[in-house]
Amino acid sequence: MNSRVVGIVGVALALWMALGRWPFGIGGSLSWWYVPTIGLIFAALQLWLAHRIAVTHGRGKRTGRSTVVALILAWVCALGFGLTVPDLAGGELASILSLISGSAFSAEMSIALCNPLGIIAFALAIAAIAFAYADARDPKPEEDEDLDEVPMAPHPLG
Repeated sequence: MNSRVVGIVGVALALWMALGRWPFGIGGSLSWWYVPTIGLIFAALQLWLAHRIAVTHGRGKRTGRSTVVALILAWVCALGFGLTVPDLAGGELASILSLISGSAFSAEMSIALCNPLGIIAFALAIAAIAFAYADARDPKPEEDEDLDEVPMAPHPLG
């Protein structure tokens, strides 16, 4: 996985999460809360992850499967969050999903879905960072590797 792609897609998704309703005409005052609390933090996490992936590649190691899977799942949840997060447009809470479907039930369901999707997106982004740190580490030496070099001490009762 390329660290530039992670950085670009991560920042784009952070913008989607914070301001994605504006192109659909339902941007409102809540977006100004979403930008510093959701958008900037998610972008920072994605850029941190891109840096850790670059460090992993700089050490001649590969990005692990767990890092890639956690990252992709975080991106999917971020897309879902952007579709379901409400904004105050015209005195009513509306999301992209509720705008497309047009029903009040859909507006309530999208509000109910946005919180878990956002929490899971952030948790998976943090997990991907932790996995990326683990990817760059050197392997631990095996227990049996040093037996020939250092003899075991005799048992005191034996």
